[in-house]
This record gives sequence, C-alpha cells and structure tokens, in this order.
Amino acid sequence: MTAEQLQSGHIFLLDKPLDWTSFQAVNKMKYKLKREFGLPKKFKIGHAGTLDPRATGLLIVCTGKFTKKIPEIQDAPKEYWTEIKIGVQTESYDTEKPEILHQDISEVTEEKVHVALEKFLGEIDQKPPVFSALKIDGKRAYDLARAGEDVEMKSRKTTIHYIKEVKVNFPLVSFIVGCSKGTYIRSLAHDIGQELGVGAYLTQLRRTKIGDYSVENATSDFLDNEYRFENL
Repeated sequence: MTAEQLQSGHIFLLDKPLDWTSFQAVNKMKYKLKREFGLPKKFKIGHAGTLDPRATGLLIVCTGKFTKKIPEIQDAPKEYWTEIKIGVQTESYDTEKPEILHQDISEVTEEKVHVALEKFLGEIDQKPPVFSALKIDGKRAYDLARAGEDVEMKSRKTTIHYIKEVKVNFPLVSFIVGCSKGTYIRSLAHDIGQELGVGAYLTQLRRTKIGDYSVENATSDFLDNEYRFENL
C-alpha cells in the first residue's frame, strides 16, 4: 500500500472494541496512517456509520476519494448480534446508566418473548434514545440529558427486516437483527421490554454486517504498535 493509493481511495473494515467511540477509532487510525505513509495534514478519512461506545463490531472507514462513498454505505442495511436483559431498565437503554425499575419476570415465558419479537418485524415507529448523538436545537441530545434537561425525542419510521437465532436464558435474551439505516437497537431493546410489560435494556451489541461488508473480514490490529491494514 502507498500514500497515493490511500489518497486515491481505500475502504478499511475495523472491528471496534468496547468503550471506544467511533471518532477515537478513526483518529487513531488516521494518526498511524499519516505517520506510516507521510500523508498530508488534510488527508481525508471518515467512518460510514457511528457505533456507540458500548457497542463493538464493524466500523467501515473510507480514505481519500472513497470518502464520497460514505453516504452510500451508510444507507445500506445493518445487522447486529444483540443481547438484552428483561425485567429491569436503565435511563440510557444500555449499560451506560445503572439499573432501575426492577420487575418480576416470573410470568414471562419463552413463547411470550418470541411473540413480542415478531411484533417488531417490518416498518415500525421508533423513538431514538435520549442518550444519543442526535441534535436538538443544535445541541447533542446526550449533552442535554446529562445536564438534567428534559428531552423530547420524536418518533421516526424504521424497518426491522428480520430477527433470528433467538436464544432465551432468563433474564437474558439474545438474537440477530437486520434493520434499516437509522435504527437504534437500544430503543428496540427498550420497546421489547415495554411490549413484555416488564422492561428491558441492551446489555451487549455487536455490529456484524453493513450491506455486503462483514465483521468477519475486519481487523482490530490498528490498535497495536505492530499493525496491518487489510486491502479490501
């Protein structure tokens, strides 16, 4: 790989680790590429779809002229391996905030879980989490929420293409979900809990696919001192 090739355009598949922001991952990669290949200060690089810090998995990074492909990649359907915990909630809908509102789940059966999941297939109305990067009047929703302000999130249309490989081990439920651009799996976890009447939140999330790109072909070597980048 050469500096000219990177500036002409490259797509890298990264396996983002837990507790890294997408911004941090791209910045680390940019620093290493610039150091290794002597790239100019204004070298173009960006990711095609944010992953929350508490999520792992596929993060697509485009360089040079391929940054123009970012909107196209972002529009592609996504797939996630998902784990939720029922009978309890958190304000952030994931593990960022402590558990609240514990409820008895003794009446919840595996059959009821499957019935609840089926109700979310197809086009649905979904409210993004308050603790999200969406902007409200120019400010990030999570900044307003962390400052203690009341934040009203508007519902929007999203599509759940499939839910498969469901495994129930109370209070945990895991499954693979395929969905459209803009779907918040944290909100899906919360809404499943509401449908079951006992609450739920997202405990683990791993993005496995974006369109035809798979995390199976991704690398996390960009974190190491000795690293390699796949030419994809």
